[in-house]
Amino acid sequence: MVAERTDEQKFREIEKMSGKVSLPGVPELTVAELRQLQSQQEIVLVDVRTPDEQVVSMIPGAITASEFEDNRRSYQDATVVTYCTIGGRSGRFAKGLVDAGVKAFNLRGAILAWTHAGGELVDTEGPTRRVHVHGRKFDLTADGYESVW
Repeated sequence: MVAERTDEQKFREIEKMSGKVSLPGVPELTVAELRQLQSQQEIVLVDVRTPDEQVVSMIPGAITASEFEDNRRSYQDATVVTYCTIGGRSGRFAKGLVDAGVKAFNLRGAILAWTHAGGELVDTEGPTRRVHVHGRKFDLTADGYESVW
């Protein structure tokens, strides 16, 4: 029988994995920094995961990458924060934005780090505690959240 990992152990693994997917030239925000920034200005939060992942849950107020791209002009002066599961896909999306002159950040640790900060999640029905992950390797949600794959 495999011993359960503590939230601290899971978060350390998220940090380790996030460090491996960080891209040069792409600024990152922690969840705490994101929340502070949200209290100071309007942020466009972009979920770059697939629709199958997004249907499980999203961070409240987030829009999809396709919604962002469809309305890109309306966000040209906004601060954009991208996220995915751990930060790899969202880092690449943020890199494209930064390279295009957009003020963009990648959320370090992405939705997994969000759960460790006790962040709310929603699905089409309302609040949820479910998070889509990509198998056991990414089964790093905080206690009280349910990993779905």
